[in-house]
This record gives sequence, structure tokens and C-alpha cells, in this order.
Amino acid sequence: MSVQHIKIIGRVQGIGFRRWAQDVANQMHLSGWVRNSSDGAVEIMVKGEQSVINQFLQKCQTGPAFAMVLGIQPVVVPTAAPAPIEDGQFKIVASA
Repeated sequence: MSVQHIKIIGRVQGIGFRRWAQDVANQMHLSGWVRNSSDGAVEIMVKGEQSVINQFLQKCQTGPAFAMVLGIQPVVVPTAAPAPIEDGQFKIVASA
């Protein structure tokens, strides 16, 4: 099992990106969470098999219909204490 903590940069807030990410992650049987970041990005912590995480990140490159993803970057220092990951669940958590 791998864990990745990333930010999705671009037009990703106010367009349903968190709900979309939750739906896709649940369909792929990934665990973790998604939240809006105070800097306008969407922050994701995802846990699962690395190959499945890679597929999820590929989908995040495009996102939902109204998203304009400019990039995905690793989170080195979280802006706030990350929410714990509950195995078998991928949920939307409070914004950072």
C-alpha cells in the first residue's frame, strides 16, 4: 500500500472537483480524503495500490467537466494537520 499527498492546481474549486474525486476514488476502491485549500487548490490524500493511485492521478489531470487542471504537485509540508485516512473510505473533509 502506498500513500500520496498531493495538490491539484488550477480552476478546481467551485466546480465539483471534490465530489468528482470522491466518486472516482470510491469506484477505484481507494481510501483517503479531499479538501479545498486556502490557496485555491484542491488537496488530496490517497491510499491504495500504487498502480491504482497512478490511474487515479491520471484522471485528476483532467478532472470533471468544468475543471482546468494546471498541474499536480506533491504536498511536502501540509498547511494544516491532515485528516486521518480511514481504510475503505474516501471522503470530503473540511477545508484547510
